Amino acid sequence: MPRPLGELEDAVMTRVWQWNRPVTVREVLEDLQQERSIAYTTVMTVMDNLHQKGWVRREVEGRAYRYTAVSTRAAYAAALMNEGWAQSDNPAAALVAFFGMMSQDQREALNDAIRIVQRDNPLPDPTPASAPAAPEQGTEETGGTGATGARER
Repeated sequence: MPRPLGELEDAVMTRVWQWNRPVTVREVLEDLQQERSIAYTTVMTVMDNLHQKGWVRREVEGRAYRYTAVSTRAAYAAALMNEGWAQSDNPAAALVAFFGMMSQDQREALNDAIRIVQRDNPLPDPTPASAPAAPEQGTEETGGTGATGARER
């Protein structure tokens, strides 16, 4: 589980995720400088730390590195939520409390997500595996005929 990003790490990763392309320290620096006074070496150190922690991969381009996010912000947020939920001694109560904190928009997003998960990953058939399956009509077991009307052998 990833530890939560620090404030400056989050500011850097926000740009890497939003831009969704390989970025240089200089590009991140110039964007950050619109909000705060920050040194090139500080941004370089943060991006190196993010690389060491596995948040970004980097490739050499000329005399600089280009950094790319390893995963998405959505995956990061999901991992943080999962970690918080997993640490609860009562996961059901934690979920009820979490859902109670949600805005109406967040609840609608949750309902949309549940529908997508149910559509893409349906739950297995609740029929017990040990229950015998009913023979299909038209098979040897039932003595029926196949699609052509001829007896199958």
